[in-house]
Amino acid sequence: MTTATHHPLLDVRVRRKEFAGHEVLRDVHLQLQEGECVALVGASGCGKSTLLRIAAGLERDYDGQVRLAGRATAGPTRDIRFVFQEPRLFPWLTVAGNVAFDGEESTDAARVAQLLDEVGLAGFGARLPKELSGGQAQRVAIARGLFAQPRVLLLDEPFSAVDAFTRLKLQDLLLRVARAHRIAVLMVTHDIDEAVYLGDRVLVLEAGPGRISASIGIDLPQPRDRDGPEVGAAIAAVRNALERVHAF
Repeated sequence: MTTATHHPLLDVRVRRKEFAGHEVLRDVHLQLQEGECVALVGASGCGKSTLLRIAAGLERDYDGQVRLAGRATAGPTRDIRFVFQEPRLFPWLTVAGNVAFDGEESTDAARVAQLLDEVGLAGFGARLPKELSGGQAQRVAIARGLFAQPRVLLLDEPFSAVDAFTRLKLQDLLLRVARAHRIAVLMVTHDIDEAVYLGDRVLVLEAGPGRISASIGIDLPQPRDRDGPEVGAAIAAVRNALERVHAF
């Protein structure tokens, strides 16, 4: 009798990644399970965004492999979507047009309307990006990331450009839509509080070259009490792990 092999949803292995002869990543192995939210933290320049681009299939000049549900990927795929630090909306397209753009404009108006409602922008479909606030534009970017019904959503500091209150609201939005769509999330952030509030695990990257130095499980139910002692203890654990590898 044969036993079925269990594969992680996303399996990223980077033996070596260089830029202009400078080694950026070495011996990085990252796995993401179905429905899991993992946060990547580390000092600037340690390779977090590069690792995310590799996972997305946007960076292919490296020694290693990315596998999705056990199968090797060969570039960008509809099953993995990327939300950048800036919304990167097309200024000539409406909000609805931006959400539905997937290499070409879609006519699935019902799905667009559903996603806009989920991200709190019902009735905004006819507006142009210049009519939106920063937080609203990032909500559109999240809706666009969900349009193709991906299995993995990658986010590179998606809330860093908005005010503190909007950031908190967008964090809760991300948790809500990730659960509703049953997708896994891999997110780069410089905000330790955000990493602990959102993540089931927090991975700490050290520099010179970049590698994962710690994996800290956040075994707390959602939604979490931002001011609770358990969250505070987890934040301290992540901060201590960062201080160990990024001492000045």
